[in-house]
This record gives sequence, C-alpha cells and structure tokens, in this order.
Amino acid sequence: MVTQGVLPFRYECEPTGSGMTALAGLPPYLELATVSGLTESIRHHLQVCAEHTQGWTDAQIVLPLVLLNVVGGDCVDDLRILERDAGFVKVLRRVELHGRPRKERREQERRWRKERKRAVPSPSVVFRYLSAFDNPAEEAKRADKRAFIPAPNEHLQALGRVNEDFLRFVQEKSPQREATRTRMPAWWRPTKPRPYTAIRGTSLISR
Repeated sequence: MVTQGVLPFRYECEPTGSGMTALAGLPPYLELATVSGLTESIRHHLQVCAEHTQGWTDAQIVLPLVLLNVVGGDCVDDLRILERDAGFVKVLRRVELHGRPRKERREQERRWRKERKRAVPSPSVVFRYLSAFDNPAEEAKRADKRAFIPAPNEHLQALGRVNEDFLRFVQEKSPQREATRTRMPAWWRPTKPRPYTAIRGTSLISR
C-alpha cells in the first residue's frame, strides 16, 4: 500500500478485479496539477466557459486533455478511454473539487440541471471548446504554400499564461539555464509509453 498524498486517494494491491484501473499512473499527475498550481492557474486565466452558467468548466475540460496526452492519446476521441475506466473515473470525480470552498462546490453542482453522468467531457464538447482558441480573423493573412503562424486570440493568450505559470513552478524546483530537451531534468523529458502487462492488480481507493 502507498500512503495518501495531497489528494484523497491511495494505492493498494488488490487480488480481485473490483475497483481496478488500467490508468493507475495518472492520479499522481492529478496531484502534480494541484501542488504545482496548474489547476488553479487554469481556473484563474482561462475564461472560455465563464460566460456559461451550465455545463463543464475550463479545468474540467483542460485537465483531461493533459492526462490524455500523458497516456499517449492520439486524438480527442481517445477521451473515451479515460471515461471507460471505472476506477480512474471514481478517483477523478472524488478529487476534482477537493479542498474547494463549500460555496464553490455548490455552484459546481448547480451547473448541471440533470444528474451529471460523465467524469470526462465527450469529444464533441471538447471540439467545441477547442474551436474557441481559433482566430478566424487571421485566416485572411494566410498565403498559399507559405508557413504562417496566426496571432493568438485572447483565449490562446490565456492558455499561454497557464503554461508560463507551470514552467515557473518547474524552474523553481529544478532551475535550468537553457530550456532544451538535453538540458531538461530526466524526470521531465517525455518518454513513449511502453507495453504494460499486469501481474498484480492495482486498486485506487478514494477516501
């Protein structure tokens, strides 16, 4: 058994299939998002969903995309992999409002007219969300057969500030003079996920 960290879950070896997850490596990234201030930075800077009083919040959409990237997801449709994992879904629901004020928890509950059935937004919801980062006004400047980087709109600029906040956290923990792959700490360098064979099950226990 691994002791509980910042968020209300812990690891236990479980010989049965009850409460099992194939994504047992993801909860530590949820803790990293909390400890690093990433979740709070998303809430502070991103306002795509702020104008809507119903439905998903920015953090509830962005964090699953980050986790999907961690596990090697190829496209938005792969979010279904996260949603189908009952063990991971239980943990995600348990920790998403951990430590938030009661008022905020109640406001979150009021965002759903009916009982919320999903822990991860559907691909269609995410596609609509991502379209908010597009800047149609820049498309008129695009020339044929020439590289073109459109100017970011307000939402993409806000996402850049989230990235700056996270990089500031990384730099404080492991100062680097150059931001290149070879200069990055070993724990930060991206690695390709390897095939996994389960010998003993890992159960995520929500507390």
